[in-house]
Amino acid sequence: MSEERRERRAPDEADGDASPSEYPEYAERVLEVAEMIPPGRVMTYGDVAEWLEEGGPRQVGRVMALYGGAVPWWRVVRSDGVLLPGHELRALERYREEGTPLRQASRAAQGHVPKLDMRRARWDGGAGGDAAGDARPQAPEAHT
Repeated sequence: MSEERRERRAPDEADGDASPSEYPEYAERVLEVAEMIPPGRVMTYGDVAEWLEEGGPRQVGRVMALYGGAVPWWRVVRSDGVLLPGHELRALERYREEGTPLRQASRAAQGHVPKLDMRRARWDGGAGGDAAGDARPQAPEAHT
């Protein structure tokens, strides 16, 4: 585990008791996958669980809610492309900075917030999209 990892703090944990070195092993693995996702790309909660071959979308979502504040949390998303409720504007700012493909919001959409274009933004974990270019095996076929 890198020193950078040990220095991360969980979201909203500035005054909390848990230290980064006390992250559960599963949480560490989820956070490592979140850090692998290249800028401008996303994986769903289910994709991350499938990549890890452990847990499910809810477990990944729980990890991201508790510990994901110091990793690119906006790259781990819902399968329908809807932006994380309560964090839409922060996420949208990041997506625009990174050039993440978005779909125009419909007039009926609350607040006219766009959705992710999942067909173009979804990353399968392959080395082709990985900035480090490592030889990790590709993630299993993505599901929703």
